[in-house]
Amino acid sequence: MIVVTTWEVPGYRVTSALGLVRGNTIRARNISRDIMASLRNITGGEVVEYTKMAAEAREQSIDRMIEEAEALGADAVIMVRFQTVEMMRGAAEMLCYGTAVKLEPI
Repeated sequence: MIVVTTWEVPGYRVTSALGLVRGNTIRARNISRDIMASLRNITGGEVVEYTKMAAEAREQSIDRMIEEAEALGADAVIMVRFQTVEMMRGAAEMLCYGTAVKLEPI
């Protein structure tokens, strides 16, 4: 599956748009990550526990978006974007969305 943030895929022509596809996940912090993050906040530097959690959330939301696109028979997802929103204190949604399309080589 081709996944791009642009409205076109080099070497291909979009033959049809199949519609909006999306994938999301909601992640909550946990006490062990919070303790380690607090210690890193004191000493400075990257908070690797939260970096890892955010990366996992992005990958899961992309995977879910691709599953939805594959179910529509898409060759690619174009104009992919990410959005996050805090759902409640300590929990946030990671949303990935784009347009599922059919392609043909130029």
